[in-house]
This record gives sequence, structure tokens and C-alpha cells, in this order.
Amino acid sequence: MSDSTSQTWFITGASSGFGEALATYVLEQGGRVVATFRQPKQAEEFTAQEPGRTLGVVCDVTNEPQVKTAVADAIAHFGHLDVVVNNAGYGSMGSIEEVPAEEVQRQFDVNVFGALHVLRAVLPHLRERRSGHILNITSIGGLRAFPGVGVYNASKFALEGIGESLSLQLAPLGIHVTNIEPSGFRTKWAGESATIANTQIDDYQSTVGENLRSIQGYSGRQPGDPVRAAKAMYDVVQLENPPLHLPLGKAAVKGARDKFANLTKELEQYAAIGEAADFPAGE
Repeated sequence: MSDSTSQTWFITGASSGFGEALATYVLEQGGRVVATFRQPKQAEEFTAQEPGRTLGVVCDVTNEPQVKTAVADAIAHFGHLDVVVNNAGYGSMGSIEEVPAEEVQRQFDVNVFGALHVLRAVLPHLRERRSGHILNITSIGGLRAFPGVGVYNASKFALEGIGESLSLQLAPLGIHVTNIEPSGFRTKWAGESATIANTQIDDYQSTVGENLRSIQGYSGRQPGDPVRAAKAMYDVVQLENPPLHLPLGKAAVKGARDKFANLTKELEQYAAIGEAADFPAGE
């Protein structure tokens, strides 16, 4: 990885939340940022923010030709990319039974296929340079599931798997991958950025309904600070041996610990049943 003050970052979804906080933090550290926006005015304003160090590009991650153009423009403008952040995404809420098929498709178009569009566009460049770091903004919801966000969980579980596989694929080439797994942060995720299917089925009121009311009730009061999250992401990129997983926030760290402790306990309890499915030794 290059010196931090000469690093060029490519950050998707920089109009708010983690993307905005991370772009600001990188610039404060002396780095250069290419940020994607869906509105031309936002892109123009970002380009003018720090002439010579900022480039705003219009890019909807669900539009693969637009993604390819944005990446090509970024490389042409700054000469190279060091860090690529798959941040663009949103949360779809509602019971799995009640979220309509078109909303499921949209959730995956943004959170999964959008990230894949970015990866396909940047990987030839990173491979050629034998250097780089990819940050996938997943979620603690990419490691463990919660009632009422099953479709969102599915999209983030998928991104987690992509990141894990990609890290093995790229390790010999000197390219790092880190899955960033936040818990509740004061972004627009639980507010205006979310889509919420109204839970009308009575059977789900004590599970889906209760969790969604809790999520909406603490929107704006989450313990996570996006600025401190940006610092954590920046710091992990500067490490010689960065982690594959980085839960962000105390709730995310606890959630990850609980998930794997429970998984290990369950695995040991039922291991004999699973192992018995193989042919006996020698057959």
C-alpha cells in the first residue's frame, strides 16, 4: 500500500452516511478521493471541494456501463486507485413473506450486483498494479440474522461470501479485502434510506413487528458514530496485515462473538449426526 497521504480512494454512495464520513476523513488525512453520486450537482460540488484531490462522478451502481465509465474516469484523472470502497447500499425491511419480489430484486441489485459491477470494473487495474485494498461495507446483519430484515440479511450474507472468496483469490497478488460489519450507526439507514414493508400478518407482530419498531424507534439515537467508523476504516487500510472481518461498534463485536459461540456449540452438539453422512472409512 502506498503512503497514506498519496492514496487514492474510490468510494461509492458518498452523498451521506459512511460514504460521506469516509470521504471527509480521507481528505482530512491528505488523501485523494473519487466519490460516486447519483445527482450531477452533488458530483460537481464534490469535485470543486478540494481541487486536485477530489473528483465526483455520477454513478448508479446498478448501471454497469455507468460504473465502468466512473472507474475509467477515476483512473484517468488520478492515474491509479489504491482503495476501493463498496459502500452504496440500503436496508429493506419487512417479513420475508410480505416483501414483494420486485423489492427483493432491487435490494440485491444495489447491495450485491452493484458491488459486483464495481469489482469487475476495478479488479483488472488492481491486478495490474499488484496492490490495493477493497472494503466491502456489509453489516453485522451479514454475519447474523434478525427478524424483519431477512431480505437485507440475505444481501449482506451474499456480500460477505463474495468478500471472503475474493480475499483468497487475490491474496497472492498483494491485494487485501476487508468486510466491514457495522452495527447501529447514526446514518440514514434506518430512516429515509430504508424501504419498509408494512407488517400486517398478526403472527409476525411479536417478531418482525417488534424488531422493526425497535429499529425505527432508535433511528437517530444509535450508539455508532460515523466519523469514528471512518477513522477505523482508514486505520485498517494502513495496516500491513489487515483483517478480513472488522465488526464496527460494540453491538457488532458482541453480535459476532455470540453468533460464532452459538454456532460452535450447535456444531459440537450435532456433529455426530452430520459426520455420519459420509461413507465409512475404506468404502
